[in-house]
Amino acid sequence: MRARGAQITDIVVLVVAANDGVMPQTREAIAHAKAAGVPIVVAINKIDLPDANPDRVKQQLSDLELIPEEWGGSTIFVEVSAKRKLALEDLLEMILLQAEILELQSDPHQLAKGTVVEAKLDKTRGPVATVLIQKGALHVGEAYVAGVHYGRVRAMFDDRGRKVALAGPSTPIEVLGFADVPAAGDAFTVVEDERKARHISSIRQDRLRTKQLSQTNRVTLDDLYRRISAGEVKDLNLVIKADVQGSVQALWDAIAKLESDKVRLRLIHGSTGAITESDVMLASASNAIVIGFSIRPIPKAAELAVQEHVDIRLYTVIYEAISDVEKAMVGLLKPTYSERILGRAEVRMLFHISRIGAIAGCQVREGVIRRNASARVLRDSVVVHEGRVASLRRVKEDVEEVAAGFECGIGLGGYQDIKDGDVIESFVLEEVAPRL
Repeated sequence: MRARGAQITDIVVLVVAANDGVMPQTREAIAHAKAAGVPIVVAINKIDLPDANPDRVKQQLSDLELIPEEWGGSTIFVEVSAKRKLALEDLLEMILLQAEILELQSDPHQLAKGTVVEAKLDKTRGPVATVLIQKGALHVGEAYVAGVHYGRVRAMFDDRGRKVALAGPSTPIEVLGFADVPAAGDAFTVVEDERKARHISSIRQDRLRTKQLSQTNRVTLDDLYRRISAGEVKDLNLVIKADVQGSVQALWDAIAKLESDKVRLRLIHGSTGAITESDVMLASASNAIVIGFSIRPIPKAAELAVQEHVDIRLYTVIYEAISDVEKAMVGLLKPTYSERILGRAEVRMLFHISRIGAIAGCQVREGVIRRNASARVLRDSVVVHEGRVASLRRVKEDVEEVAAGFECGIGLGGYQDIKDGDVIESFVLEEVAPRL
């Protein structure tokens, strides 16, 4: 949602609480706005609270390259209180001022163009889309195309649910008349008649099928040198996630030194914690590679990365990450192994057996846990140990593997620092045939 919002808007109003300061979601929103190249107006909210500290917020945002005008920067800051309605007029005035500087204009008499912000299937009204009109004006009865779908406007409703017959530039409205639910982010365009709308829709559906059957065009480290040589890549965008903030900075500082006259390295986003779905969506929107250091992607993020064809690279040694990026840039990277996750098990309790050590009593959450397979211990999605499954017992018997839904005892070959709530991830490395 943040990625779509940044891409379809003209000005971003970044709301930061004066008492909380910059939060992880604030950093993410800034990253999306910068990736979309949209100017930011900062609204420091909750200034009426006793513990409000606007100067701390300004300092934190200055570290993120949003420097207030009074400090010599170019970012507009407004201190407001939404609850007390303090300085809201000032905020609106600053937004209008920014709009004048950007010379934002639209002809209200041309055919409407906009973007589908959200869409749903209503039980009583059928497919409904929330559309932001960006150019021209939309009238009831007009034919339109939205993504691969087409239709005719049967009815429109404003933000308060009132029926309207006309929607001008910068107006958000609900549109009825779709045959099917469009995708959020689809371009919404009015055409002369329904026949033309149907024709455009048919062509787009054919292109979509062709695109789905063709290979992806995402940047990966595997084909980076070929793309650089062909002139297709001049910027290599990176999303870096690590276990601690210091690792993020150290990794980026080291990789940034690899920049050459042929390729420019850009850090789209860097933060701590597991690789999430929002990280994958940001990488997909900005055509970036995700580099994870001593952390893992959450299962849904890994699935989404496959769907979006986003290249995720995981490392536990910082020099290996630097080496891979460098080798990719000079065309020397030849990956020969691919990791395949077998299964994940959650540690429920611990047993200490003399002469053997710690045994983790686990519930297998997904896939299978296999004896002698490689394994890693994740604590809050951070890798704390890598080794192998040395022993595997089901009830009182030694077994070769345990499937999802069953309980088992896992021994990790000498590793004793297992704790309740840890996740044991079993995996194998498979050899990949060289690609020409």
